[in-house]
Amino acid sequence: MSPAGDALDALLALMRTLRDARAGCPWDREQNFASIAPYTIEEAYEVADAIARQDLERLRDELGDLLFQVVFHARMAEELGRFDFADVARAIHDKLVRRHPHVFAEPQPRELPQLEQTWEAEKARERAARGARTVLADVPTALPGLVRAAKLGRRAARAGFDWPDAAGVRAKIDEELAEIDRAVAEGDRGQMGEELGDLLFAIANWARHLQLDPEQALRAAGLKFERRFEAMERQAERTGTALQELSAAQWDDLWNAAKCLKSQT
Repeated sequence: MSPAGDALDALLALMRTLRDARAGCPWDREQNFASIAPYTIEEAYEVADAIARQDLERLRDELGDLLFQVVFHARMAEELGRFDFADVARAIHDKLVRRHPHVFAEPQPRELPQLEQTWEAEKARERAARGARTVLADVPTALPGLVRAAKLGRRAARAGFDWPDAAGVRAKIDEELAEIDRAVAEGDRGQMGEELGDLLFAIANWARHLQLDPEQALRAAGLKFERRFEAMERQAERTGTALQELSAAQWDDLWNAAKCLKSQT
């Protein structure tokens, strides 16, 4: 047994102990798929955050937390007699072999566009085998909004429903902005929310046409804002000024100083 195999066996044994009816942990025993799902999503975000912060030591820990979520779900399924961790591992192994015929079936060099076509064709066959009746089937509703919007746009585009170019999507953004303005002028909050959703959906598709990841771009913007706000807090602390007492002009000065500080690093 390899070190990785030994470590995984120990983790699986630990999970069995935690779920044991007599000797296990009461909290772990009472969990089910639905109650654990939010933790699984949270751990995936923690992994993404560690990557964004380039913190490899933390990434190691967060990957362990995410792996534990997989082990937890697999153990609960095993208790129901449905599948176990080995079935999960075999399933993803077999799926990856199917989706990489250029590596395993008929080894041959392929360009990236060809690989993407092969990958998408195999995924379409898998969806059809599961009985999916629409191109947009099985796009998870639990995905973050921007991620799901981009994924829906990609699926529709592969079926031929798409703007011809990025300029077409940009014009749609102007259209959606005008519709929000009308809703605001009319004071219709329900319509405002709907039009805002349309605008965000258009922006996600504009990012797709620009070959950008909207979720990654927004995450990077959030981290940038966080860094700049922390710089403003430090500067206010150095001058003995409470943040709540700052005027709009003082906030602008601090913000511009934070932006200059970043540009000099």
